[in-house]
Amino acid sequence: MKELLYLKDDQLKELIEKLFISYRETFSDSKKVLSKYSIGLAHQKVIHLLSMYEGISITELLKKLKITKQSLNRVLKDLIKIEMVVFKKDDQDTRIKHVFLNEKGKKIFNEIFEIQKKRIHNALLSSTSEEVLSFDNVLKKIING
Repeated sequence: MKELLYLKDDQLKELIEKLFISYRETFSDSKKVLSKYSIGLAHQKVIHLLSMYEGISITELLKKLKITKQSLNRVLKDLIKIEMVVFKKDDQDTRIKHVFLNEKGKKIFNEIFEIQKKRIHNALLSSTSEEVLSFDNVLKKIING
């Protein structure tokens, strides 16, 4: 463990490569489902967040995705076109819109999730509890900078 305190550039490059490849493989698993509905990775990211934060406001969704309104609008228009999302105005402030997956959206999310879950589930099952907790902690530290 002590050697981790002195990670060299080559070791960090390898770690970054592993993060990239794991991301690529996890998201490539769902490409068949996405292409079936003529949507892409940007749509999948929005769908995933909508599944986790039911009724999220557009503003909060923009913050989580760290994208422009224009980019989000393009994705949402596509999801509206294939009838996956619904919007509801806020009860207190009608300027605020909340976004929800409808039944079709939930169905498509579940198709994607079941495919991705297999890879992640298998990796976690073949790991010790300590490895899983350590990995989660490292990911949190990477995310939080």
